[in-house]
Amino acid sequence: MIIEGIVTSVDSAGRLNVAPMGPVVTGDFASLLLRPFQPSTTFTNLSTTRCGVFHVVDTVDIMAQAAIGRLEQLPAVERADTINGFRLRDCCRWFEFTVDSVDASEARSRMPSTIVHRGETRPFFGFNRARHAVLETAILATRLHLLPRQHVLDMLNFLAPAVEKTGGAEEKCSFAMLQDFILNQIEQ
Repeated sequence: MIIEGIVTSVDSAGRLNVAPMGPVVTGDFASLLLRPFQPSTTFTNLSTTRCGVFHVVDTVDIMAQAAIGRLEQLPAVERADTINGFRLRDCCRWFEFTVDSVDASEARSRMPSTIVHRGETRPFFGFNRARHAVLETAILATRLHLLPRQHVLDMLNFLAPAVEKTGGAEEKCSFAMLQDFILNQIEQ
């Protein structure tokens, strides 16, 4: 199963990177298969340091901002317990992991990873159609180079009503930011 969340990683100098990612999860988070695209900061960091933290989150603003490179302020973090890295303070669950191997033979790499430490920060808030729509829009924003223009427009039209009907201020703001980004990118 693929679980969407946030991966934090550090470079060789210890600088933090925050990125949305949907790894393949086995069992009850026994292991992860991370698949960062090359060349990305996450790919470079995980290939170099061989560790990171995967976070299950229930807010969408950080995922939306990170997906399109508009994370103007890094979120609050604390040092990870067992790896050289950082955990988000505002998350539901976190999983420190080590990268077992790196297969960089394709543009989307494959990094089987082992969970070495885990914890829960707070309960998951719950399901909401608007949050799912923002998540799908964030994923869409990262795939613009792969998808036909009309498909992208159709998806935006499909997702917008869920945000309008069921979203709060955070979801509406995040969706509007992503929508503006996408429309600007596909009109260029």
